[in-house]
Amino acid sequence: MRHTIRLALPASLFALALAACAPAPIYKPTPNNVSVPPSQVSREPERYGNADVIWGGRIVQVRNFSDHSEIEVLSYPLDGSQRPKADDTGAGRFIASMPGYVESLDYPNGGLITVAGRLNGSRSASVGQAPYTFPLVSVNQSHVWTAKEMQGGHPNVSFGVGVGVIR
Repeated sequence: MRHTIRLALPASLFALALAACAPAPIYKPTPNNVSVPPSQVSREPERYGNADVIWGGRIVQVRNFSDHSEIEVLSYPLDGSQRPKADDTGAGRFIASMPGYVESLDYPNGGLITVAGRLNGSRSASVGQAPYTFPLVSVNQSHVWTAKEMQGGHPNVSFGVGVGVIR
């Protein structure tokens, strides 16, 4: 029995160390949450009604109105920590609607964002010259990711066999 404990302890510590590499998700899904990309919702907006979503991506632009602000986002899939995987293929666009004024310096064009909110219909507009249906999300929570946060959870360790040259 003593040998089992000795083997289990290092294995447990290794598993714990691996789990500590990735930060926990920032938003908890609601029972009303759907896990579909904005591109799918834009094709069938009536199917998803008032579902909750957790989406993220790259900020395209911020528009401020008298009583609310809208952030147009090019969506990307999220990783296990709900960070946008900006090196992946875009999954459509959506508009994140937020009450009040949003400072564009806090939500810069090109910045990465994750939002949690409720679908609130759709809007037909265009991307360049192409017509597009944007899902509208009434945002409850949002997070703009810093470069440091995007790198967090990715240890600078690699395993492999081969020869490397550093210049």
